[in-house]
Amino acid sequence: MIDASTFLRRALLADAVFSGVAALGFSFGAGAFAAMFNLPEALLRETGLFLIAYTALVGWLASRATVAKPLVLLVVIGNAAWTVGSIALLFSGAVSPNLAGELMVVAQAIATGVFAELQFWGLRKSAGVVAA
Repeated sequence: MIDASTFLRRALLADAVFSGVAALGFSFGAGAFAAMFNLPEALLRETGLFLIAYTALVGWLASRATVAKPLVLLVVIGNAAWTVGSIALLFSGAVSPNLAGELMVVAQAIATGVFAELQFWGLRKSAGVVAA
């Protein structure tokens, strides 16, 4: 366990807020977003459902004064992987989004990458190991 820096907690909280908004939008508005972005409705809905669980985890981590460093590192690595995976999705040919869809995927990939970086910095600013 480590003492979570204020910077780390705020980075996690910001991630939870933005992920929560996306979770609600994609879970309950998948049909509308599918039409708007020319992306598969199932992909958007499943992404939204995943983000509900992710939001709960990251929000919980943001609320803790001490956190398990490996768990935060998992969030950082997951965000970095999400960023790479989002861009790879566009190049894979598995989906054919319109321009708005491409811009949305790129924008959320950039945002997720920024969260990964901020959380990594926050992890580095956090105090060392705390006795359990």
